[in-house]
Amino acid sequence: MNELSRHFINRYQGGFPIVEHPYSCIAANLGTDEANLIATIEGLLADGILSRFGPLYDASSMGGALTLAAMSVPQKKFTGIAEAINNLPEVAHNYRRAHTLNMWFVIATETPGQLQQTIERIEQLSGLAVYNFPKIQTFYLGLWLSLDNSGGVRTVSIEESARRAGMNIDQFDRDIIRASQDGFALHPDPYGEVAKHCGRDRQRVMERIRKMLDCGVIRRIGAVPNHYRLGLSCNGMSVWDVADERLDALGELVGKLDCVSHCYERPRHLPLWPYNLYAMVHGHDREEVNQKVNKIAELLGSDCMQYDVLVSTRILKKSGLRLVA
Repeated sequence: MNELSRHFINRYQGGFPIVEHPYSCIAANLGTDEANLIATIEGLLADGILSRFGPLYDASSMGGALTLAAMSVPQKKFTGIAEAINNLPEVAHNYRRAHTLNMWFVIATETPGQLQQTIERIEQLSGLAVYNFPKIQTFYLGLWLSLDNSGGVRTVSIEESARRAGMNIDQFDRDIIRASQDGFALHPDPYGEVAKHCGRDRQRVMERIRKMLDCGVIRRIGAVPNHYRLGLSCNGMSVWDVADERLDALGELVGKLDCVSHCYERPRHLPLWPYNLYAMVHGHDREEVNQKVNKIAELLGSDCMQYDVLVSTRILKKSGLRLVA
């Protein structure tokens, strides 16, 4: 990876400017020109180093719903059920993990009612129970990668803005989301390209995108690195059983660890699932993941009654929010 690519990724996983010629603005900051920067981003996307480039939308902040769900899928049915679930636009991510609950997926919908309908539809398609693990509270969210000049990569702690009030989106907002949910055009005037799709002028599109960013409908705008492609090929969803009365304090402590990229409270499903604290860690291999999990275990000490680590063994689907037409 050349120096320009590395500096671009390190600096612009968020903070993409909302101006008429944003690529030109970034290029000046990175000591290059607009055409070279656009070509660099195109290459990073083509090589799979970036998953996408553009706004990251938050379903819950636009009045929708978001949840993590899981199923225990028999091996002989796994491929067919995975294909059926992945065909649903409401399913954003889907992973196979090493556990009795072996299929874990994220559902994002425009309304809370649609989320429950999607869960029921998946149960009908699969003939299996879906375990719903909605986020109760966020202790930390900030997956940001730092690349060094020797090719190394690590996660760094850059907390995303706290959840803001959100907003009721209208048809104009929906048009903007549809035009940009796959990423921004690699064009000198990306906001103008969105405006063309929406049938509006660029200035109004930029104003509305600023509002969505301020209200939390857009979490951030920038590059989304593919951490698997960059070498962080192992991730572990560590889950912890801690006393409910201690959860807030312990969640705050775990969320402050540099090795943790996401930290949430989610509900238990007894007797199968006793865990209420989730902390995601990433590493180059299983050994590195285990080392990071051990740090969490040391921090929690006797406050943790039991824990487990669910390593992702296969990516079944990975996309962002998709508005259903």
